[in-house]
Amino acid sequence: MAIDFPVPFTKMSGAGNDFIVIDHRVPLIPEAEQAGFAKRVCRRMFSVGADGLILIENSAVADFRWRFYNGDGSVAEMCGNGARCAARFAYNKGIAGSRMSFETLAGIIEAEICRNNTGDDETVRLRMTAPCDFRTNLSVILAGQEKILSFVNSGVPHAVLFMEDEESVPVQEWGKIVRFHPLFQPAGTNVNFVQKLAENTLRVRTYERGVEDETMACGTGAVASALFAATYGLASSPVTVITSGGERLIVLFDLQVGQHGPQAENVFLQGPARIIYEGKLTAEALL
Repeated sequence: MAIDFPVPFTKMSGAGNDFIVIDHRVPLIPEAEQAGFAKRVCRRMFSVGADGLILIENSAVADFRWRFYNGDGSVAEMCGNGARCAARFAYNKGIAGSRMSFETLAGIIEAEICRNNTGDDETVRLRMTAPCDFRTNLSVILAGQEKILSFVNSGVPHAVLFMEDEESVPVQEWGKIVRFHPLFQPAGTNVNFVQKLAENTLRVRTYERGVEDETMACGTGAVASALFAATYGLASSPVTVITSGGERLIVLFDLQVGQHGPQAENVFLQGPARIIYEGKLTAEALL
């Protein structure tokens, strides 16, 4: 089976993370070619350009399932900003109602379209899968100095480093070091540099695995950062996270810190999911 061009798509943005979303309930791209397809269409300047590709497919246990590919063609278990975009896409296309569930490799995600008083439906709230594998007091050498990190899998792996001034952090350099550090192998990790601002407000810059660069936002990274801010007494739910792109994400959760470390449940992520444009991919998008 060859790719069935032209391929209709929607370009979406979730707080600055951008995605190519395709209704794939009737298959258009053979599974064996999907990773390469994602890598090519996510190239900026040469193709559409995006942080990731989302394929919406049929599900026997939920409203739909997704396949999520990072911009380098690798598969990700979960992406909070991408999940909000997938939910709004499904609602907009009549695939699901305003309350829905969908399959990811991280588990079943629940989502709700939050209409405001003017009827806008760009805000989406996700019920995240339960975070796991909390680790604290992890030592990493950055710029010749010991830095203490925390780690949690909030759908995908995330390291969190609190800074006095995140604007001065060399995110690309330090992020790459931590992302490939032996502590986090073989899967590697995303890396969040976090600064506390006002009460219950954080500024977060994220180096994303699979993009291999700082992105304008990361939903699962916002969740990880908020959970550790609460763990260390720097914030409490709900936490507002200001992203690199200046957008605001809201993280809500129940957290308990016991003898064996933190445990979180009822974790929600809320923020914008915007439809930027719709189009059709030709074969030349892969050249």
